[in-house]
This record gives sequence, structure tokens and C-alpha cells, in this order.
Amino acid sequence: MAVDERLIGNHLRLGVNRIAVQVYSPGYSHFAYVHRGACGLIGWLELAGRVVLTTGPGWKARRDASWSDRVDRVSIYGTGIEDRNLGLEEAWIEADASAWDAVRVVQEAEGPIWHRLRPRATALPVEGVQALDRPWQVRVGPAVAVSDDPHSDLRKAFSLSSETPAPALLPRGASAIWIFDLGESRACLAGVEVTASGGERLLISYAEKLREGDLLLSDPATYCRMRPTDRFTLRPGWQLVEGFTPRGARYLVFALEGGGVSLAPRFHVRLPVTPVEERPLPSLHPELKAVAELCRRTTLNCLQDGFVDGVWRESSLWVGDAVAQDWALRAISDDPRPLLFTIDMAAEGADAEGFLPSVLPGEVPAYAVTDYNFSWVELLAGCATHPGISEPEAIWQRHWGTLTRMLERMATHLGPDGLLRNPPGRRLFLDWSPMSRAEPNLTLNLRNLHALRLAAGLAEKVGRTADWAAQAGDLAQALQGHRAADGWRESPGGEAASQLALALLILTGMVEGPEASALADRIIARSLDLRDEALPGQPALASPFMHHYLFLALQQLCRRKDIHAIIAARWGRWAREGRPTTPENWSIDFPDGSACHGFSAHPLGWL
Repeated sequence: MAVDERLIGNHLRLGVNRIAVQVYSPGYSHFAYVHRGACGLIGWLELAGRVVLTTGPGWKARRDASWSDRVDRVSIYGTGIEDRNLGLEEAWIEADASAWDAVRVVQEAEGPIWHRLRPRATALPVEGVQALDRPWQVRVGPAVAVSDDPHSDLRKAFSLSSETPAPALLPRGASAIWIFDLGESRACLAGVEVTASGGERLLISYAEKLREGDLLLSDPATYCRMRPTDRFTLRPGWQLVEGFTPRGARYLVFALEGGGVSLAPRFHVRLPVTPVEERPLPSLHPELKAVAELCRRTTLNCLQDGFVDGVWRESSLWVGDAVAQDWALRAISDDPRPLLFTIDMAAEGADAEGFLPSVLPGEVPAYAVTDYNFSWVELLAGCATHPGISEPEAIWQRHWGTLTRMLERMATHLGPDGLLRNPPGRRLFLDWSPMSRAEPNLTLNLRNLHALRLAAGLAEKVGRTADWAAQAGDLAQALQGHRAADGWRESPGGEAASQLALALLILTGMVEGPEASALADRIIARSLDLRDEALPGQPALASPFMHHYLFLALQQLCRRKDIHAIIAARWGRWAREGRPTTPENWSIDFPDGSACHGFSAHPLGWL
């Protein structure tokens, strides 16, 4: 945890000072980290560039009994349910710690398990507090029997309640639900000040969207197993109730059991924001300006410790998504730190075979995606054009071993026909698109070809010897087998090439001249047709994310007006609908579709 020393200085006084740190771990891993069955703390205090305090055997620790040590996993996307009995809470910052246990030192700060520890690479979020005065909806109904699953209890209470004015007094046996709308999906932490008789339960939950006008509380059976509901058992009297871990949501939900006392709750939300020194947006046509603002909000809301795909997924930093997110961010800021953080963390996460992780900082085996290795090469190459990077060659040199090893390993999966097959246990690519995944896959091999050519260009710029250009030539020759008499195929003898594959054919130079122009016309016509379902005779529609590659191809043919026309048609539709942020796909009716998805905001860079 990095903290501004100027803020610490405001709290220090002459003489002895006590520094206390609260640590919470639900006891299992998720997208944000991979643990080894233990949790702990390492920290140090620097003042004026000098280390004046470190954790070690002189520290003491005490388990906070108010937090339950048996909590359900929310999902791979989040940190877990928080279940707390405030009646068991003790003062810990000013407490007498003489009777606390001596800490168990697993390893000193210079030990090998910490050898990759380094100062924070990205900007420290700034947290503001906002009062919640006007609920979007208030509901009252009977209290429900308590179970081991707070989220299930909330869903049941919600189904038994009805909309009504806010109650001044809530009797035992009843419950009230307050819902607040932040106006857009944000990283946030909800809280409330409330007076209780003692023993009442308060649930705080988070939701992102409506369905047919009603709040959509996630169903764990269909919604990435999400249970984003924390439970607090209240003590008598006034108390401040907050969870520990920020989550992501647009709608904040507070459900309180009655205790027969005057409530007068005061609700608030903490809103961490990663500071960005922005450049102003250029002068644009009103329709495109509305799209740019839509994408700007999304980009900034999906900027936390680094790039995250959607705010309700909290800490899921995808290597592939960062290609589009970096493109959007560099349109308004010169800050290269999120890009460099992604590049470095991916390189550190390479497995024993040389393949890179798909999700950072920890790998999640179920989401090992082959083409995100190629995305990492694109991120490396992108350093050359980033406005905040002056020496991209130094970055390439630092990661040369990782790049070489990954491409060498990928080459071992070429078949006798010279085409790449997906390594066992991995996904070809992640995309909400109906395109074919049959192998040998045209899109996957074109992503490989694009990466090889980019890598060959890097080798030339830094004076390294590599055979990637020759490999790219061989692969381009092998890909001719995907060309049929009536057009390109996703797999030899299979379905017609998708819109994304057609774009990659242009981007990699597999087609040129009149053929490239004809394919561009087909790409543009499909995107301008706002029907999202599969259409006969037209290529499979690419997702919002993969339209970034469509735009790269069109830019290569100097067709920027067509890029803007597609943005005005497809992203403009969202702006006209009044959406505050860009969704994950053209339709997010599927249960876990995100309403604020960073990779869909890349048109900001094209505007």
C-alpha cells in the first residue's frame, strides 16, 4: 500500500506515535491476486526518502472478532462477502496493544518471497465522500429469516417488498430497502450512519443495471456467481457502517431490518478516483462529441490500479483489453503508467512454458486466452507511438527474453500445414461475437501473423537478430489455404470469414489494392447496418472491442471518414439512448453483461 507521506505527516506528533493497519482477507484467491493459503502484511514508512519504520518482530497483531472467518466466495471477480457483527467490534487504533500477540514473521522484508516487491507504478486513487440524499427507490416489506447467504436474503426481501415512501419508524418484523442511483457505474464503497436498538441486520449490496425498469440483483446461478452483498449485525446506539473493500456499481442498495427505534439513516458513498492530467477533447460534431464524452467517462471509471475491464468486476485487468483501453486513455492523457504496468505484470506472470497470463496480476487457468499473448506484443509495439514514452527501445530490451520465449513456444504449436493450433487447455480468443472458432482458425492465425510482423519491426529497431519476419512470410503463405473460390473462410472449408478476420487480412497486408478496398466496403456496410443479429450473406459482426481492429484496418486504407461514420452510427446509438458509459457488447441482455466496459470506449482514441 503506497500512501502519500505528506498525508501521514499531518497525523504524526512529537514523541511516540502509534501506527495501526487493518488487513482483511476472505481467505481465497480471485482475479486480483493468487495467494498461498495465508494472508499478512508487509509495510514500511519513508519520510524524506529515508526508511524510518518497517514491519518486523516488534509489531503486534490481534484478530478482529467482529469479522466472520467463514464467508462465501463471491466469484473469481471479487473479494468475497463481508459478514460483520458490530456488537463485537473493539477500538483498535487507540487500544492498549500490550496484550496483543507478537506477530509471526514469515519472512523479513529482504526475503526471497518479496524479491519482486516494488513501489506502486500507477497513480494512487484519491477518495472522495458523497452524501446520498435522494433515493431512486424505497421499498418496505417483511423481514426474512436469516440464512448463511446474505445475497440470497436480499433477493428474497426484495421480492417480498413493494415501493413506498421512506418510513420514519420501522417496527420489528419489517424491513426497508433504500436504492440510490449514482448515474453511472463507478468504483465505490457504500456506507450509512444509523441508530439501532441492537441485533438488527443491515445488508449493503451493489447492482449495475435495470431490467424492464426494475433493479437487477445478480442471480449467482447466471451472473458470474456474483454475490456482492455484505452483512452487518448492528450494535445498540449510533454507528457508522461501511464495508472494507470497494466494489463497482451504479446502484447502491441498503436493506435494514426494523428494531422499533427512530431510524433517520444518513447514507453516503466513497468514490475512489485515479487522478489523470487530462487534455481537453477536440472540437467535434455534436453527435461525435456525445460519443467522446461517453467513452471518456468509461475510460476514467475503468482506470483503477490499472486498466480494469468493467467496474463491477473490480480488479480484472485483462491483457487483451488493455490494447483498446490504452488507445482510449492516450487520447486524453500522456500518462503511460497503466500501459507500462500491464506490460510489466504480464511479463512477470509468464508460465513455465513461456505463455503469458490473460488476467493480471494473477493467472486464472479457466481464462487462459491464446491471442492475449499477441495483444502483449501489440502493447509493446504501441510504446513507440505513446505520447508519454520517450525511450520505447529500453522497454523492448527489458522484455526481450519474455518476447522471444513466448513466440518460440507459440511456434511449437504450428501444424504440418504451417498453421497455428490453439494450445491444449486454452481459449482461442475472448469476444462476444458469433464468429466461428473452428480450427485451424483464420482470425487466430492472423493475430499471430500481426504479432510476428510487429515483433520483427521491434527487432529491426533495436538491432536484434530474429527470424520473425521469415516466420511471418511462411505463415502468410500457409494462410492462403483459407481462401476459397467464393472468398476467405474462417477455417478451410468452413464458415465465411468474419468481419474481424476481414479487417485482419487488410491490417496484415494479406490483401491489397482493389481486394482490400472491396473487403473494407463489406466491413463498413456490416457495421453501418444496425441490426445486431446474424444476417445472411454478411460477415459475422465484430464486438465493440474488436471494432478497434476494424478501425486500424480502415485507417491503413486512409478511410477515417468511414471510421467516424461507424462510430456515429453504433456508439451514437448508445449516446442517443442516454447511456452514461459504453456497454460490453451491442446488447447486454445476457445476465452478466457489463454496462461500463473499458474496452468498448476505444473510439475516444479515434475521435
